[in-house]
Amino acid sequence: MTLPQSFFERPLTHRALHDRKAGRVENSIKSIVAAIDAGYGIELDVQLSRDGHAMVFHDDLLDRLTQETGPVRDKTRAELEAIPLTDDGGTIQGLDTVLALVAGQVPLLIEIKDQDGAMGENVGPLEKATCLALEGYAGDVGLMSFNPHAVAACAAFAPDIPRGIVTSSYQAVFWPNVPQDVRDILREIPDYDRVGACFISHEASDLDRPRVAALKAQGAHIFCWTIRSAKAEAEARRIVDNVTFEGYLA
Repeated sequence: MTLPQSFFERPLTHRALHDRKAGRVENSIKSIVAAIDAGYGIELDVQLSRDGHAMVFHDDLLDRLTQETGPVRDKTRAELEAIPLTDDGGTIQGLDTVLALVAGQVPLLIEIKDQDGAMGENVGPLEKATCLALEGYAGDVGLMSFNPHAVAACAAFAPDIPRGIVTSSYQAVFWPNVPQDVRDILREIPDYDRVGACFISHEASDLDRPRVAALKAQGAHIFCWTIRSAKAEAEARRIVDNVTFEGYLA
């Protein structure tokens, strides 16, 4: 299994082509439309609603991008779809709505957000909801998560959809909720073969890690997050097959 060729032909917008000053926030319909119009691929995120739907939203809390507060998972789909996105004008949308909009025009890389905060084995509902939304979708799509347990669940629910692991140097300052022993394990990307991955998306500042080179040598596709300048893109492309970018036009 591998990703379709479209994933290597155009850069991937990080959380779609957002620009808050221009009235397009992360993962919004406006940002998604802007990415499609510009011909870019789209990386987006999903969280779980209280009633079991995959919702296109990055944070586990509503606070940063809306006037509401508290966890996304405490709201139903209908409640979330009624919440305006600050500085955007749109609202939070379900994954199936976004899929109907994209309709295969550009490749989609969907990140399933960890739901317990500790990269634990408490997975299943969001992965199932995501794969259910993707049933019958004819466009190019890949699934990924920082949590290898989530990636393994995707293999069970939708074995024919290419999947990968989002990987990191796992510095404690950026991952305070993940136990040190778990961070030490995940840092070395030991689950790549176990979950049937065909790619990783690695932290851009850590691309010289020997494990990344080893995976590339065994045939893994290497993406990276998050590139924020043309200079950084040029440096990353010495190693990676494609970049996920924001804040400039790759």
